[in-house]
Amino acid sequence: MKEPEWLEVSLTFVPEQSEVAEAVAQVLARLSDGRVVWSYEHPQADAPNHIQSWGPVTVRAYLSTTPETQEEIQRRVEEALWHLHVIHPLPPARFRLLQDEDWLHVWKRFYRPIPIGRGLLIVPAWMDPPQGNRTVILIEPGTAFGTGMHPSTRLCLEALEYLVRPGEPLIDLGCGSGILAIAAAKLGARPVLAADIEPNALEETRNNALRNRVEDHIHVFQGSVDEILSGEAPILQAPVVVANIFAEVLAELLDQGLARLVTPHGHLVLSGILEEREGLVQRAAESQHLSLVNRAQEGEWVCLQYRR
Repeated sequence: MKEPEWLEVSLTFVPEQSEVAEAVAQVLARLSDGRVVWSYEHPQADAPNHIQSWGPVTVRAYLSTTPETQEEIQRRVEEALWHLHVIHPLPPARFRLLQDEDWLHVWKRFYRPIPIGRGLLIVPAWMDPPQGNRTVILIEPGTAFGTGMHPSTRLCLEALEYLVRPGEPLIDLGCGSGILAIAAAKLGARPVLAADIEPNALEETRNNALRNRVEDHIHVFQGSVDEILSGEAPILQAPVVVANIFAEVLAELLDQGLARLVTPHGHLVLSGILEEREGLVQRAAESQHLSLVNRAQEGEWVCLQYRR
């Protein structure tokens, strides 16, 4: 049986277009069964230790095709992008046919270790970590959230570096890949609750915790605020609670009692917030009598740190 060919479609966005890049990635993920890769381009991408700094982001998707179906598949992609272009101007899409190559190997070359904050380093799971003093977190890259590539994830990780106290618990709500829970465990948080409503996210968190040898310190829990408040989770409160979700969901969770997961005088880190939606979250936080103590921003993405 003939192996399928892979049609690569890629678009490169300037940092100010992160919201548009998100929308394109979501559309391409539906068309490619999730085979979407993010990579940041920069002239310093081949700097020592292969640590890259930030610049324009390229979204790539890989669609299985044959010579008979390639034209139709490309037409469907172009049509989907055209509808997005009506709402937001898009950069041109580039198409490339990969023959005798497996996309599972092709996409890996676009990833490099990502330095975060003062001392963290996100490393793709198949790479040997470079030498240095940074704390290494091994992650199997997939979608934008949870790989360390997305600004909202980086902002959360930078906040955790300052807030985590060794021996104190932490709750990661909406854990996704588990990257924040794993970082917290490696920074010394004990124990860590990694909660999500999606079974696939919980499985990914378990796998990544094993890769990083912190599985004994992380409790993986299926549920959200209601389930934790009802006493079903092994950890009910923590001095640091982090949630990297979209603004609308964060506002709903605050209304459901998210702040009650934070111990008195503890900190709540909220990220995944587009600047234009920031007011929605701030109003919900103020209604719960939370005090804003820090605000960080990268591009259009905002991270809010509150104290209970």
